[in-house]
Amino acid sequence: MSTAPEVATHVTTAEQAHPAVGAATALLDAYRPGRRFLATPTRTLLTEGGVHAHVPHDERPLPLRVAATLADARRAGLTKPYVVGAIPFDHSAPAALAVPEAVRTAPPLTADPLIALPAETPDATDFRIRPVPAPEEYGAGVAAAVERMWRGDFSKVVLARTLELTAPAPLNIPLMLQRLARRDPSGYTFALPTAPGRTLIGASPELLVSRRGHQVVANPLAGSTPRSDDLAEDVRRAAALLESAKDLHEHAVVVDAVHQALATFCTDLTVPARPTLIRTATMWHLSTTVTGTLAAPAGTGSTGGTGASALELACALHPTPAVCGTPTATAREVIRETEPFDRGFFTGMIGWGDANGDGEWVVTIRCAEAEERSLRLYAGAGVVAASDPAAETAETGAKFRTFLNAVGAEL
Repeated sequence: MSTAPEVATHVTTAEQAHPAVGAATALLDAYRPGRRFLATPTRTLLTEGGVHAHVPHDERPLPLRVAATLADARRAGLTKPYVVGAIPFDHSAPAALAVPEAVRTAPPLTADPLIALPAETPDATDFRIRPVPAPEEYGAGVAAAVERMWRGDFSKVVLARTLELTAPAPLNIPLMLQRLARRDPSGYTFALPTAPGRTLIGASPELLVSRRGHQVVANPLAGSTPRSDDLAEDVRRAAALLESAKDLHEHAVVVDAVHQALATFCTDLTVPARPTLIRTATMWHLSTTVTGTLAAPAGTGSTGGTGASALELACALHPTPAVCGTPTATAREVIRETEPFDRGFFTGMIGWGDANGDGEWVVTIRCAEAEERSLRLYAGAGVVAASDPAAETAETGAKFRTFLNAVGAEL
C-alpha cells in the first residue's frame, strides 16, 4: 500500500508529496489528550479541531450508520471525510466513532528516521497495582475451561485478565504514546478518546482487515510466546513456536475462520499454507497474511456499489477465534461467566475508514484505558485443551509488559 500522504481540502498537511524527515514524528509530538492519533504501517493520522459528527448509536447495523455519517459529512463540505475511533468487543454496545473536522496525515512512522530517537524516560511513579482477577483465580478459570473442553463442550476460549494501576499524580498520556510508538513503530499505535476524560491507548500488532480499492488484506495472529533478553534463548523460543503443535492448531483455527468469512466478499483469496513469525518488543506471534480481491457489488451496499467497506469486512470477521474462541456463541458465554469485568473496548476494533469504503481496522489488544490517575491494562491468552494454566498466566503477564514499560511500572 502507498505511503504517500493523503491530502484533501479539509486535511491540513505539513508534509509534502514525499516522506519528509520528521513528518510522522511531528504528528506524534503534536498529540494531546482529546485528539485522535493512529499510526499504522501505511500512514500516521492525527485529528485537529473539533468533531464534525459522532456516529450515532441506534438499531441500524454499524457499517450503515458509519456510511450515513460520512455521506452527511461530504454533503456538508468535507471533501474527504474520515471516521476514526474504537468499537467495543460487544458490537451492541455504543462505539466511540467520530468524523473529525480536520485530519493531518503523514507517511508511516517507520518512514521517518526520527522515530529511532528514544522517548523520554518516565518519572519514577509509585503505582498501586491491583490484578483483577488475581493470578491464581485466572489460572483456576483456565483450568475450568480446559476441563470443559476435554468434555467436548467447546474447542477454544480466549480468557483475559486486567491490572488496575493507580498513580499519585495525573498520568502523562502523551509520553506513554511516545514510548509505545518508538518501541514498536512498525505496529499499530493509537490514542483515542472513548468518553469524557477517558483515553484508549495501546500498540497492537494485529491487523484485522484493511481495504484499499478492491484489495483486501487480513493478518490474523494466534499462538504466541514471550521474548527473551538473551539472544540465543529468544531464537530458541521463536523456533519452538513454529513447531508447536498446540500453537499451530490454534493458529490454523483462526486462519480458517478468517478465510471463510472473507470468501463471502472476495475472489482470488490467497492463504499461505504455513504461518510465519512476527515479533514485538515483548512477544513472538504466529502470523498469516491473507490477501484477496473484493467482489463488487457485495455486502450491504453501504459504499454505493463498490463492494463491502473495510468496516463491513471487519464486522463480518469480528470476533475471530483469536480474541473470542470457538464456537463463538459458547466462547462468549464462557467469557461472561469467567471474566469478572466488562471488556469494553478491549479485543474490539480501532481504526479509520473513508466515504469510499477504504480503511484499516485493528484488533484492540496491548492496550489500556486511561483516566486522570488510573490505568486499566488488559491481556488475554488463547485457551485450548492442551493449555497449562500456569503457562497461560505467564503469557498474559508477558503481554502486560508492553504497557508496563510505557509507564515505567513493573509487576
